[in-house]
Parts: sequence; C-alpha cells; structure tokens
Amino acid sequence: MTDYKPTLNLPATPFAMKANLANREPQTLQKWTDGKLYETIRKARAGAEKFILHDGPPYANGDIHIGHSVNKILKDIIIKAKTLSGYDAPYVPGWDCHGLPIEHNVEKKVGKAGAKVDVKTFRKKCREYAAKQVEGQKRDFIRLGVLGDWDNPYLTMDFKFEADIIRALGRIAENGHLVRGFKPVYWSVVGGSALAEAEVEYQDKTSNSIYVRYPVADQEDFAKRLGGLEGAGNVSVVIWTTTPWTLPASQAVSVNAELDYVLVQAGGERILVAEALYESVLKQVELEEGKVLARVAGRVLEGLQLAHPFYSKTLPVILGDHVTTDAGTGCVHTAPDHGMEDFVVGQANGIGTLNYIDDNGNYRPQVEHFAGDHVYKVDDKVIALLTERGALWSHSKITHSYPHCWRTKTPLIFRATPQWFVSMQQNGLLDSVRGAVEKVKWIPDWGRARIDGMLDSSPDWCISRQRTWGVPIALFVHKDTQELHPNTVALVEQVAERVEKAGMDAWFDLDATELLGAEARDYTKVVDTLDVWFDSGVTHFAVLNRREELQYPADLYLEGSDQHRGWFQSSLKTAMAINNAAPYKAVLTHGFTVDENGRKMSKSIGNVIPPQKVMNDLGADVLRLWVAATDFSAEMSVSDEILKRTADSYRRIRNTARFMLSNLSGFEPAEHQVPVDELLALDRWAVERASQLQKEILKAYDNYQFHQIYQKLHNFCVVDMGGFYLDIIKDRQYTTQANSLARRSAQTALHHIVEAFARWVAPILSFTADEMWEFIPGDHSQPVFVAEWYKFPEPAVENAISTQEWVRIAEVKTAVNKVLEARRAAGELGASLSAEVTLFVDTELERILAKLQDELRFVLITSKAMLMPLAETGAEVDTTEVAGLKVMAVKSAHAKCGRCWHFRADVGAHAEHSELCGRCVENVSGAGEVRHYA
Repeated sequence: MTDYKPTLNLPATPFAMKANLANREPQTLQKWTDGKLYETIRKARAGAEKFILHDGPPYANGDIHIGHSVNKILKDIIIKAKTLSGYDAPYVPGWDCHGLPIEHNVEKKVGKAGAKVDVKTFRKKCREYAAKQVEGQKRDFIRLGVLGDWDNPYLTMDFKFEADIIRALGRIAENGHLVRGFKPVYWSVVGGSALAEAEVEYQDKTSNSIYVRYPVADQEDFAKRLGGLEGAGNVSVVIWTTTPWTLPASQAVSVNAELDYVLVQAGGERILVAEALYESVLKQVELEEGKVLARVAGRVLEGLQLAHPFYSKTLPVILGDHVTTDAGTGCVHTAPDHGMEDFVVGQANGIGTLNYIDDNGNYRPQVEHFAGDHVYKVDDKVIALLTERGALWSHSKITHSYPHCWRTKTPLIFRATPQWFVSMQQNGLLDSVRGAVEKVKWIPDWGRARIDGMLDSSPDWCISRQRTWGVPIALFVHKDTQELHPNTVALVEQVAERVEKAGMDAWFDLDATELLGAEARDYTKVVDTLDVWFDSGVTHFAVLNRREELQYPADLYLEGSDQHRGWFQSSLKTAMAINNAAPYKAVLTHGFTVDENGRKMSKSIGNVIPPQKVMNDLGADVLRLWVAATDFSAEMSVSDEILKRTADSYRRIRNTARFMLSNLSGFEPAEHQVPVDELLALDRWAVERASQLQKEILKAYDNYQFHQIYQKLHNFCVVDMGGFYLDIIKDRQYTTQANSLARRSAQTALHHIVEAFARWVAPILSFTADEMWEFIPGDHSQPVFVAEWYKFPEPAVENAISTQEWVRIAEVKTAVNKVLEARRAAGELGASLSAEVTLFVDTELERILAKLQDELRFVLITSKAMLMPLAETGAEVDTTEVAGLKVMAVKSAHAKCGRCWHFRADVGAHAEHSELCGRCVENVSGAGEVRHYA
C-alpha cells in the first residue's frame, strides 16, 4: 500500500502555534542586543534621506505606566515604518531629570537641602536618584520592543546638556526676549516656588463664597455722581470673592466703564452692584426684591473712595475691562499681588504690590490681624473679622474648578514676586510664534485650534523657580539698575564651559570675581533655577542641533494631548526666541488611556493596567497590537477584557503567518518560484490582492492611521486568507506532487505574501515579525527592520479571472458555506467534502463561475459542483443572500478517497490503489495532475 498521507505536513518549527511571547520576547531582545540591531539599521540606512522623530522626554521618576507605553510604542511604529520606507530614521530617547518631584523623593531619604544635608550633597543625591529612575524606565521601554540609541540617550542632567540649557537662555536674552519683572505668578506654597501655566492643573475645590461690603467713604461725592442720593441706611459697594485670604491685600474695587450700575434699597441698607446682577445678588441675603434708587454708568464711578472692609484706609474705584456680569456683583475687589488682571489694572492706575505673603504662604509680620497666619488656614479668621466689622453681607460654600500644582496636587495661590520671564510681547515673540503655528502640520486637525487657544491666553512665561535641583539662571544683574551685565553673552559661554565640565554646581560654587573681577561688587549672581519646561523645551537646541545623526527642525513631535500646554508650546516658544524657526514640521497628538467605562486610570479606583504585567502575561506584541488597533486620536480604552480580545486577534494574525510559513516547506525561491504570469489564476489573485493591500497599508502608515492597518490586516487574515484562499489551497498543497505547478504556484504566492506580510507587521508586531523572518525561504541574513517594503511582481498580462470576479466567487463560496453549515447542523451532512452541490445561477454568475471549470469544486471545497440555469431551480434548493444564486446540497453517495478525502465515483477503480480516487492515483504514481485555473 502507498503512504496516503498528504505530501506536506505542517512542520514543527520554532514559529509554533502558541506564541509564548512572555518567554520568547526577552530572548529576542538579547539577540537584538548581542547583534547590535540598532547600529545595524543605522549602518544600512547611512546616507539615506533622514526622517527625524524627536523624543519628548518623560520625567525620570517612578515606573512607566500604560500612557508611557502608548507614547513609546507609537513612536517606535513610526520609526520602523519610516525605516522600511527607506529613510534613515534614528531614534534618540531622552529623559527630563530636574525638578520638584525628584527633590521631594530625595528629601524623604536625606532631609531638606540646607537643613539636614548641605545643598551640594543634596544635588548629588538628586542626580543619583534620577539616574536610577532612568535605568528602570529604560529597561521597560526596551522590553516593549522599542529600538533606539539606548546606550547614548540624552539626559537633561548631563553636564553638556545643562551647559546647553544655559547657552539657550543666553541666546534668548541676547535676542531681547528675557525680562525680569515683579508680577503675580502661580505660586506653590508647598513647593515654595513659582509655577508656569503648563504646571497647573484644575481640580474641584470647596471654597468660601462671600459677599463683602465696601462702605462708600464720601457719601456727598457719591450723591453728586448719582445726581442725588435717595433711600436710607448705610451705602456700600458689594464685591464677591471665593478667596477671602486676598482681602488684606485689597487696594481698589474695579468696575466696568461700559456697564450700568444700580443703587438698590436692600432692607435697611443701600448697595451698589451691576444692574444685570442685582436680582441674583439680593437672593444671597434672601431678599426677593429691592427698590432701585438710582442708575449710573460705570465710568462715572471712577475715583469714588471706599473704605476697606477692616483696615483704616480708603480705596479707589477704578475702571477695568476684565469686569463682567458672568458672576458676582460686577464690582471686583482688586489685589494686584494676587491676580494678573488685578496687577495689570493696578499698573494702569498707579497701584503697586504689597508683598504681604512670604514664600511659604505665611503673612509677613507687618500684616495687621494676620501676621504669621497661613493662607490655607486664614479664611475663617478673615470672615470672623468681616463679621465683627459689619462688612460680611453673605457667606456660603461653593465647589468650583481651582488651580492646583500638577506635581504636589495642592491648591495654588497667585502671588506677586520678582521673577524672570520670556516676554511674549517684547520684540513680538507671540506674533512670530503664531505665524510659525500656521506652517506646522497638526495631527489631528484640532491640534491647531488647541495650540491657538493656548497662545491666545499665553501670558509672559515665568521661567524662574526657587528650587535646589535645577539648572541655574546663570546671569549677573546690576545691584542698582537691575540690568543684565553688558557682556552677558560672553559670560554665559564662560559659565557654560565650566558647567560642561562640572555640572550646575560650577555656577553655584562660582565666586563672581573669577569672571567679573572688581565689577563683582556691583553685580548680584542670580541663584534662581529654571523651569523644567525650559529644560525640555530647549531639547531642539541641545539635542537636534547637537547630535550628528539628527537635524533641525524635526519632522515630527509626538506626545499626549496635554503637551499643547506643555512641551509643544515650550519647544515652539524657545525655538522662535532662539532661531526664529519652529522646531518641528508636524505635531502628532495621542489621547489619554481610560478604562472600558471611559474613566481615567486611577489606583484608588483599581483600574490601572501596569504595562509590566501585560508584557509578563501576554507579551509586548499584544500590548503593541492594542496600541495600533486603537484610534489614538481620542481617548484610548484599555482593560483586561480588551487586552484579552486583542490577544485573540493576535493569535489569528500569528496563525495565518504560521500556516503560510508551514506550507513553504521545501520551497527555494531561486529554484521553485513560478513567474507571476504563469501562476494559477487563484494564486495570482492572492498576490494581486496582497499587492493592493500593501498600497493601502503603506498609505495608512504614512498618515499615521495605525488602527486602519490593524483592521485591514485582520480582515485580510480572516476573510481573504483564512476564509478563502488558504482553505482552498490546502488540497493542492497536501495532495499534488511536490514539484508540480499546482503546488509550486501556491507556494510562490504564499512566499510573495509572507515576504510582504512580515514587513507589514514589523513596525507593530516587532517580535513576531523578527521570528517570522527567520523561517521565510530565501536570503534573510539581514534583519527585517533593515528591509524595505516588498516589491511585488508586476504581471504582463491580465489574469484569466479579474479581481472583481474573484470578489463574486468569494461571495458565492460564503453563501455555499452557509448552506452546508445549515445542513450539517441538521445532521444531513458531515464535512463539506461529503457534499455535492448544484448551483442555480443567473447568466452573469454562470459566466464567471464557468471559468473555473472543474476547479469550482476545489474552490467550494466540495466533492462535486455543478452549474445550472437559475430558471431550472428544483424543489430542494436554498435561497442565498447572493443575487442570482440558489444552492442545492446533497450528501455524496460515493466512497471517500483515503488521500484527498474527496468522495468520488472513481475511488477504488485502480487495482493497485484501492482506496484512492483517480486524481490521487495520478499524483501518487503517474505524471501528476495538471491544474489550469484556480
């Protein structure tokens, strides 16, 4: 008896059914490291056109979270796709290493700088802590499969980088964009430092909501302004505030010149408020109505003197455009120390600041009633004093959105202090930044509106901080004039050269006489540190312009949507201030990760998905596939269930690849590849379908539409391959002769497809693609990441069956499968090969299906298939969803071939092969069957 097993069995290759990614991937990483994969890619692309994606530095503190993973995976997908497109696309990762969170963690270990430990030692401990954090995060980023120059990343705490930060500051000063001013800034009383807009986040806070009487000091003057004074009782201007702690610094009351105000009899007193608000104001004291005694335009009230609610002094009424009728009373208590609008209107009216509060949020000794009190705890005391003086008109609680420090999560105050600013107005920096925005490509489109909105509300950027662990503002200021030293540019370079050798301590240890000589007695050495957003904002200067493999501007910046107010903005402002050119050509934004219910990831809720656990349980490629499969332009939902479904999709993709590779056993492209025009029609269709899909995939990569790639790839595996092509060619692969055209044609098609397939998935499923690459026949001595997109062969003549006709054939196959499934469920049939089908078709379908001739049964995977006119439909037929098609399926009455499993009338007809059909006899002992179409 002949061995009737199929010609080809699926070999047990290392590219097995079960991926076991969690164990395999670390081995692959070791191979990449040992083989210097990143260096190999760089060498292969040397001299090619560059594509530069500049890495926004994550903060060197704590383990990476799922958001970090999204960011790094997206960058890696883009870099690898651009490399496959032939670009030289280096990736230099970086870290942001200075700032408050690191200080806090070091304080917990060694104590406060200048108290329990000297400042220099404290900075050394901060540097050591940051370095340790970098190493931990680096390990996880590498484990994600992200390729980059991990041995030579950029760190903002590297001495050379710190020196370049100082040089960048010098350039900005040289270009006239650096100013020193006494202005209100967000102040963290917990951190003891100023903050910039980018370091502020808004959280709900319950505050005291109070209405306060400011008595009119000169009623005779008031009467003249109103043209007479009617009614009875005390006369007051009423203000509303949610920050009682600012009242000691109250220096005026602002009204809007264009608003109308009314004097209202409210019980036994008279109050002045905006006409549009007086009814709502009266409700605060539960007065249903009040009599309007007089009306007056806001401009008429300018200069009216009011009594401070608890201090023995008078305050003027001043005019301000910032006063609206959105809430309150239309009369705004004005404290220039504690609000930018108050500061601006105060300046316009010659009202300065008082500086009542120190760095830690305590009232200074000279502040009457509140000396030594902390702003967080003083509200009740202020309210009690207002009550005692008869100035409190109403008191309640309000929950509202309030600025908090994004690091310490504590409420902020506005506090006027001397600070350094990058001026947005001086020398037209804001206008030039807005002009640059127009030339940048924002992806998605709404990124443009977001950055415009940020710039519309962009004040001067406060870049100074009062911290220990930060790059110094290495400038000398004249003690009397407060002007910068006239040789600032040269001095900055001298300082930078010292910092390049010894780090930031070189500045703090510097005796000014070393650089200034006798002039040192006239100058103060600035000891403030720079905002960490300045550090990361000048990476274009310290990295793009410094690293030989990079270039300025970058082709792409890619970060989370919060970076419109952070890194995107700080990079753009510093770049325009230094180079008058944007640091990026395009900006790509991704959303935040949320759980399946749309809730933000939170340890307290318990919905956090640590990427380390995902990699250990499912593998990094599953995490990478989830990132690619999700539309990252919006919020990205992730949960254990979502990742489980992603793992199922991964298995479908992997198993498709495995089937193709397994069926290439014994195939040597140089020897066995069939020219494209000689391929069987079905095989040629498969190649053409893959070629068309590649065009779609490459377009999606170029447009950063990775979720479309996933959808197209998954559909290709499920529908085109698994549901159609691969199912059909099994018979040819397993039953025809090893070197027959039927088998080599299918193998040739599979080889073309798998060559392309490995490249398609390489940017996303990097570990899997690398594993596939080893088992594709042909020369694959170079890594898949060095390859370029596959070049499919171009046919010289049209296919015997057109692409559209194959679409119709696939529709017919699906319809027949549904009929067979129904019969199988009813117990009338077994496997599809046990069936014989008759297709009743209209003229058009008959024309298409007739091209298949006897191949129709192989396409349908039935033992027999006949075509009949639709008009001759018999009784035992099933209607299908395909127009012009009805199907009759019956169980074959013939014997089953022991080799191909078809039920054929000629099984046993050959005496030497009693269990085989005639076709198998020809394949086993004859010249082999000839296949012309499918």
